[in-house]
Amino acid sequence: MIDIGSNTLRLVVYDKPERLPIPMFNEKAQCGLGLGITKSGRLNPQGVAMALRSLNRFINLAGAMGVGRLDLIATAAVRDAVDGPDFVAEVKAMFGLTVDVLSGAEEARLAALGLLSGVPGADGLVGDLGGGSLDMVIINKGVFGGNATLPLGHLRLAEASGGIAVKAGEIVADEFAALAGTMNVRGRSFYAIGGSWRSLARIFIEQTGYPLHVIDNYTIAREEAVRMARLIGGLGRSAMERIPGISPKRLETLPFAAKTLEGILEITTPDKLVFSGFGIREGRMLEGLPERVHNQDPLISGCIGLSEHGGRFSIDGEEILAWTAPLFPSETQSQQRLRRAACLLSDIGWCEHPDYRAEHALHRTLRLPFAGLTHGDRGVLGLAVYVRYNGDPWNPDLDSVRSLLKEGQLAWVQTIGLALRLAHTLSGSAPGLLSGTRLKLSKETLALILPKRRSERDVLESEAVERRLKSLARSMGLKSKVE
Repeated sequence: MIDIGSNTLRLVVYDKPERLPIPMFNEKAQCGLGLGITKSGRLNPQGVAMALRSLNRFINLAGAMGVGRLDLIATAAVRDAVDGPDFVAEVKAMFGLTVDVLSGAEEARLAALGLLSGVPGADGLVGDLGGGSLDMVIINKGVFGGNATLPLGHLRLAEASGGIAVKAGEIVADEFAALAGTMNVRGRSFYAIGGSWRSLARIFIEQTGYPLHVIDNYTIAREEAVRMARLIGGLGRSAMERIPGISPKRLETLPFAAKTLEGILEITTPDKLVFSGFGIREGRMLEGLPERVHNQDPLISGCIGLSEHGGRFSIDGEEILAWTAPLFPSETQSQQRLRRAACLLSDIGWCEHPDYRAEHALHRTLRLPFAGLTHGDRGVLGLAVYVRYNGDPWNPDLDSVRSLLKEGQLAWVQTIGLALRLAHTLSGSAPGLLSGTRLKLSKETLALILPKRRSERDVLESEAVERRLKSLARSMGLKSKVE
């Protein structure tokens, strides 16, 4: 898919849709198609030349990769410019491909669909900020509500305000006043989508010392977000240049993205701000998938895909899930979902150096490129696989990771990790062996039940198994026994 935006062009290539795909390749080119459109009403001529050059690379690169389907979508700049149709015609003439120019309502819907892929019960206001427009849609616990498109893209706002931050704030307020309060989401969430807002999230994370450098589902209280956005919106160019991790081309318009965010949060009064790493591209991709794929849980789907590409004769995650079930007789559906994900990820570090398996598995899991994960979920899964590889969950170096967990959750995570360690030791990570054994939980004892036949027991009995069964039982306040 090639996304032709007001500021950037981006090529994203996804894996074949056997299940919910994740990007295999992602590259952007900052062309500035929408620069100057506020005054001229036309696409930026230099931007058009850069866009066509980038399209030439992207289209040929997709062909070299063997991409079976290539969608071209365009947003506000091409939609609003008087010469937008000419640009679309030129692309068709040069490359033989049709550009689908999205309406503001379509942009908002696709952005919300991308968000819902990871947050099915999202409730509040979704805002997708591009260079040329702000596209918004209300979501009522996963159900689409009203939508609106405002000319508040970061490029357009910078031009309309003459580069004056105070004026930009007034423009934002005036545009929202015309909506007569229809976008108010008091007590709910505002979901921020778009590259400029992701840049703001990186600054927020850096400045607050937040423990996890992952944008998707990064959540902050409205009052704190307003304070940070107001601060960034008032910074000059020299101050912006001292902020690490921000591309030079973002610097000029980032304060205006901040002013838009500040205004939205003050006017729509959500309870919290949630940044999303997913948007219209993911929404468009999901829309084209078969229904059986569309309805998959993105976390579980991603973990299955990762385990399948692990390259070992690894035991199946579902086999471990069933085997460990007796340890969790009262778990909730959401707890079982995370336990399933941990089982699927439990062999993620098999090819790492033994001295670093726990550490590498932890950090790899914390940064999984999947939707459907809160930051607390990431902490749970990361620490579970860390324990599975004999890591100490109370390690002082992991204070920041433990801070992602809810109170009292670490004991549950430790039980999962130790159970995974026992499962892999008992089976040698080979499939089919666990099903011949079972765990039995009583008031005082955790028992491992082995087959009656000596020939079947020979492959399962060992001092290492007994030692790890004892560790698991001790963590649960129980005695261990092999029967």
